[in-house]
Amino acid sequence: MILKHLSFSISIVFISFIVGMILTVLIRKTNFYNSILSNLNFVKSDKTNKIIGVGIVKWIVKNTFFKFLNQKLKFERKINISEVKNIRNEMTKAEIDHLFAFIFVLIIVIYELFYQKYLLAFIMLIVNIVMNLFPSLLQQQNKRRIDKLIFKFENKDKKIKH
Repeated sequence: MILKHLSFSISIVFISFIVGMILTVLIRKTNFYNSILSNLNFVKSDKTNKIIGVGIVKWIVKNTFFKFLNQKLKFERKINISEVKNIRNEMTKAEIDHLFAFIFVLIIVIYELFYQKYLLAFIMLIVNIVMNLFPSLLQQQNKRRIDKLIFKFENKDKKIKH
């Protein structure tokens, strides 16, 4: 029974990835996306991220087949400010994809709770947190690091101009 719920939950979460991508494409050109969603930061502390397990997800993404999924999120040897900003935009897109996917599965979890399928809802929620919420938090953490890099680039350019 648990394996059946687990496999169903994993299937739903993979479907949610597609739903998240579609929703992101639909709103990507809006002010809501550019001004609010692109600057989300749920957990501002790297220490808190570490405590809740985002570091484990980071290790999994770096050391398993997941590293091949989004090749746009890698730096080349030499980096410049436009490449860094482009990677930040791709990270934002991936983060929002996962957030929409998380919300999609959360709606299904609520539906299952309404019909008193507590075990299925619990398993689906756990799988959703691990496969959608944590990757989104990881992207937010990486965006904070990239924002520091962008700040350094921009300050370096200002010093050169003066």
